[in-house]
Amino acid sequence: MALRPRRIDAQPRKAGAARLSPRRSPDLTPAEQEALEALVPRIGRLHVRQRLGLERDFEAHVFGPGRHFFHLENWASMRGMVQLGLRVTGLTQRARRNARDIQVREHVVTLPHLPDEFDGYTLLHITDLHLDAAPDTAAALIRTIQGLAYDVCVLTGDYRLRTFGAYDAALAGLAALRPHLNGSVYATLGNHDSLRMVPAMEAMGYTLLINEWTTLHRGGAAIYLAGIEDAHFYRLENFHRAADEIPPHAVSILLSHTPEPYRRAAHADFDLMLCGHTHGGQICLPGGRPILTDADSPRRIARGSWRHHQMAGYTSTGSGTSILDARLNCPPEVTLHRLRRGG
Repeated sequence: MALRPRRIDAQPRKAGAARLSPRRSPDLTPAEQEALEALVPRIGRLHVRQRLGLERDFEAHVFGPGRHFFHLENWASMRGMVQLGLRVTGLTQRARRNARDIQVREHVVTLPHLPDEFDGYTLLHITDLHLDAAPDTAAALIRTIQGLAYDVCVLTGDYRLRTFGAYDAALAGLAALRPHLNGSVYATLGNHDSLRMVPAMEAMGYTLLINEWTTLHRGGAAIYLAGIEDAHFYRLENFHRAADEIPPHAVSILLSHTPEPYRRAAHADFDLMLCGHTHGGQICLPGGRPILTDADSPRRIARGSWRHHQMAGYTSTGSGTSILDARLNCPPEVTLHRLRRGG
């Protein structure tokens, strides 16, 4: 059974020390201001201020910060170019059908120091949902996960289609999805998501890990689950806050929206890193070779299972679509990661 996250910054607050700002931010409603104030004791006033400020400054830009200077998802012409290519090749309808054909992948992770009690423990991994991309996006995902057996569900970000603007439709999709997810659900933010979504998501029963960690228990044994902030665009990941208090030699799993910080994760002694962001390329050449991955990381870790030093990793192709509601040679997926002792 999973517990609520234990926070490394959970010391008692000094009176008046956790205010987000002395005055309400002009672009926040009073309800949003109050909800975001509640995050300050967990993740710190500075983090909240930085995330909100960066969202205002950069979220809709084609050119700007992050690990890439050029952001395809914000380039309006990109959608038209891909649509034209599919139309010319006669692949438009096929690509749309492919986008709803969500596969259930199984991935076995062998860990030599996994407690016996966790042998067979299974995590359902869902990422890059983009629930407001089309009216039937959430329904297709719900159909796919019906009847799956797992111990805990983890989500690694990108619940909204665009990187800016309204997110009510994405929240509605998350609300529709939550009753179909068994037990505890832990999540991280992606580069398409706003910090303002966190209070509503947690009210639905999603537990966000924002540079935070929690303990998973089974039969008297424990392993550790950590989640970092988006490391692709906002680059507010903090490994020290997320993992420094995890006991040495304990089995630990990292949730990251993107595989890009894989080197730092491996040297932080994580046993397994689960991520998404790349969509596996989404529009791929025959054989699944991606044309673009939009990630500053080797192509060998852009899709499926991989390893770096002693850390196992898995990059999901995601269940949704971005830029255009289409997939070619790259099926969408949800993944069942089954932990095994051995090796």
